[in-house]
Amino acid sequence: MGSQRAHGPVAHAPGADSRRARRQAETTTRKAAGPVSGRLLARGGVLAALAGITVVLPLTDHVQPGNGTYVAQAYAVGAELPSTVQALTSNAVDVTPPPSIAASSLPVGRSAMPAASRAEERSALLGCDGATRPAGANGQLGTDDLCMLWNGEDRLRADAASALAEMNLAFRARFGRDMCVSDGYRTLTEQRIVKRQKGGLAAVPGRSNHGWGLAIDLCSTDTHGEPWEWILENGSIYGWENPAWAQRSGSGPFEPWHWEYTRGVMESGEYYNS
Repeated sequence: MGSQRAHGPVAHAPGADSRRARRQAETTTRKAAGPVSGRLLARGGVLAALAGITVVLPLTDHVQPGNGTYVAQAYAVGAELPSTVQALTSNAVDVTPPPSIAASSLPVGRSAMPAASRAEERSALLGCDGATRPAGANGQLGTDDLCMLWNGEDRLRADAASALAEMNLAFRARFGRDMCVSDGYRTLTEQRIVKRQKGGLAAVPGRSNHGWGLAIDLCSTDTHGEPWEWILENGSIYGWENPAWAQRSGSGPFEPWHWEYTRGVMESGEYYNS
């Protein structure tokens, strides 16, 4: 005879009822705990995960249109990251670039300006203070207070020397050499010697602007050709002029080589030749 299948309710194995009872008890316990405990457990898990993660905020540089300046910008990983972290930890995310990167995008600060200002204020003639005014009478100035020109032979009053040195720098940039100066300040004794040698071409001793350190004589190489044209065109920019009396058809002898520092001459009230 074949086996017979029992009809009706299926019999349970011993112990099945006890396991089902335990599961029902656990479900009842969780429901009784309510949503608050579930949220706390969930938040605890998220916080634990965040504690083990370092949030990396990469910085990207781009060129700002118009001026080629590199600007540092910070972007969070994911648009929702700052608000989520802030909501969970009550601390805002700091997206400020590191100081080393932020400093690289800043313009030149004031700390660099004093050095540049000092360089601009420096006299064009080494060791010459353009504000110095030597004391003394015509042809009797303290030569230690005068400024030596670049040729190492002739001196001028400090302000006149500084202005002429600036002019010489421009001249040298144009022609590749220094201006040639044959005479500058003359002592009273030197004025007397020149007067004996040149006669009417020289001023009365004690009345020459050379005696105030405000006049120079140019070498003949610089009184013709392109150098001469350049000096005529640019001399007044630096305060130096060939005075009207020394020009062709002027009131004095024609001396294209004789140049004077106009401001200083006007201050001194001396308008004498040579």
